[in-house]
Amino acid sequence: MELILRDIVKNFDKKEVLRGASFEFRQGHIYGLLGRNGAGKTTLFNCINDDLRPDSGSFAVIEDGVERQLSGNDIGYVLSTPVVPEFLTAREFLKFFLDINGDKIEDKRTIDEYFEIMSIEPEDRDKLLKDYSHGMKNKMQMLVNFIADPPILLLDEPLTSFDVVVADEMKKLLRSMKGEHIIIFSTHILELAVDLCDDIVILSGGVLERIEKEHLDNSEFKERIISALRGEDEDE
Repeated sequence: MELILRDIVKNFDKKEVLRGASFEFRQGHIYGLLGRNGAGKTTLFNCINDDLRPDSGSFAVIEDGVERQLSGNDIGYVLSTPVVPEFLTAREFLKFFLDINGDKIEDKRTIDEYFEIMSIEPEDRDKLLKDYSHGMKNKMQMLVNFIADPPILLLDEPLTSFDVVVADEMKKLLRSMKGEHIIIFSTHILELAVDLCDDIVILSGGVLERIEKEHLDNSEFKERIISALRGEDEDE
């Protein structure tokens, strides 16, 4: 599978955020999407997820050699600020999610087995979600997307709220999933992107650019990324 972005343009009043962003994302890769604050990473994700309508441009999926329109069922989106039903316990939320999506879920497991995947402790499983920390709410977001198993995952700064141990667990989970997915990982942490991602994509000046990793050691690679990000200053 491939996700194709063609000349995506998005303006807010007179501010040009995306200026013809184009890229081909391929299954089996974790892509690190890097950009300065305000570069438009979340705007790009919202356009892919159809939460925002671009001013022009198009999205498509190529599957088994056939191009088709991108649909909502293709995408899972983990927001940087998690949105969960805070009036439910974690167990109630998971049961509700499984009940309404049961016919779409392959290899269905028990609720407690799903909690184990995300290392959510037994004493936390019956707490109200309003009492969860930011990181715990983010875990629940990650969990329902893991269960739904869409082929394209958009992850907007998902690991920044986790402690070191949990972040390492999440990285292992994402690596284990990448073979059957396109994973696009937005972050402002350069070291995390270099460590986790197969490909680095820079959003600068409203366009997307892949930074080639081959034949570079980590220090050279990081210098190339920083140099590309500095290009944003020239556009301001």
